[in-house]
Amino acid sequence: MYTDFDRCYRAVQSKDTRFDGWFVTAVLTTAIYCRPSCPVRPPYARNMRFYPTAAAAQRAGFRACKRCRPDASPGSPEWNVRGDVVARAMRLIADGVVDRDGVGGLAARLGYTVRQLERVTQTEVGATPLALARAQRAQMARILIETTEMRFADAAFAAGFSSIRQFNDTVRSVSDLTPTMLRRRARSRRGADAEGGTGELSLRLAVRTPFAFEGLFGHLAASAVPGVEEVSDGTYRRTLRLPHGKGIVSLTPHPDHVGCRLVLDDFRDLSTAIARCRRLLDLDADPEAIVSALSADETLTALVAKAPGQRIPRTVDEHELAVRVVLGQQVSMAAARTHAARLVQAYGQPVERAGGTLTHVFPSVTDLSEIDPENLAFPRARRRTLIALVGALADGSVTLDTGCDRDAARAALLGLPGIGPWTTEMIAMRGLGDPDAFPRGDLGVIAAATQIGLPATPRGLAQHSVRWRPWRSYATQHLWTALDHSVNEWPPKTTGGARCSTA
Repeated sequence: MYTDFDRCYRAVQSKDTRFDGWFVTAVLTTAIYCRPSCPVRPPYARNMRFYPTAAAAQRAGFRACKRCRPDASPGSPEWNVRGDVVARAMRLIADGVVDRDGVGGLAARLGYTVRQLERVTQTEVGATPLALARAQRAQMARILIETTEMRFADAAFAAGFSSIRQFNDTVRSVSDLTPTMLRRRARSRRGADAEGGTGELSLRLAVRTPFAFEGLFGHLAASAVPGVEEVSDGTYRRTLRLPHGKGIVSLTPHPDHVGCRLVLDDFRDLSTAIARCRRLLDLDADPEAIVSALSADETLTALVAKAPGQRIPRTVDEHELAVRVVLGQQVSMAAARTHAARLVQAYGQPVERAGGTLTHVFPSVTDLSEIDPENLAFPRARRRTLIALVGALADGSVTLDTGCDRDAARAALLGLPGIGPWTTEMIAMRGLGDPDAFPRGDLGVIAAATQIGLPATPRGLAQHSVRWRPWRSYATQHLWTALDHSVNEWPPKTTGGARCSTA
């Protein structure tokens, strides 16, 4: 979009928040870049330039606006929709792969050389992977400076910088303020009596409106695995397994944002934890485009109008989601939760300082590699499927992560015993974030389709769904909202979650 000057200029003039994250606006006379919705008076058109990312603007010599905080805007929804190498790279960079494995590690995961990858990202988004990671580090550094009393040296390394000098130079160039000045400003905003340095972080996760969070949080609550997830006082909480340790996240939905409280073993996991929480809640989606496309089908118009802005209940761990989908094959949501809870108690790693009913992180593939199938209380065929899935994830024959090739992942999953189209599409939809996944054989989808006059067979529904592309995952979520089911209850009316067969 950033190449269409007239369209971008109109968005800036209207201060339309829907375009935050799609591009940034740089002002030549001030050397500052802003969100499209920045509340200041727009500059003259001749003094404006548009860039696809904050990293591209920083690379061109611009610094972030102190008022609208463009580096904290929602991510571009383009990277969720697209499946090419640039989109996959952007999703992996957001997950912190460059900070952990370097640009070489990122390139290897994508099957490219470093030189090829730098060329395509520079062409597409105006910055190299290293520059994109640097912009992300600057944002994480700012969060740590402003929301904690952590020593600057610790904040620097936690944000991913390799030296204090690099940390100071980057913060100053991006914010036009030193770390000390940033913290002093943050303290004055919080007030003299505000707490700091507690080991917890409180953030506001930005969203694009409309935001129909009831279906999203209702689904997470109904499928919550005891010990790993819980709901209390309108807040969803769960444990996290992160690259450098464990974490606890508490998420509270609001019409225009999600309150997020993080407790981390290691602050180096901050950017990864935030990225995974945003993925869990599908916060970078473009609801206006989805609503417009799905409303064009008269059979869906009323359903979409009832609750526009649906999000897909996703996951913080693709392997965990795949295991849970297999556990949920041909059983109710309550039974799937019971099976998952048994795995957690037997193989999950315990967490400390969790509070409430949270006790473990969901077991990793390594934890499950020693599983005894005889101890699994479900049919022998599903035991074989679970063992095959765990083995394939462990040896790399099936790759499921935020940057994987979705079509290749589907093909690999279908090659495993006991995994068919429903399982594959559910993993693609909720695990990999494919906006066009469609579990056409799902009982909940078929029941909802029957209610509103859509074809009641998987084949007929698949043929009709062509007109919903590329948003069939969101059509699925809208169909689920037509059911009298616990996935549509927020806050939950019952403690246990589901009371009928799951969608």
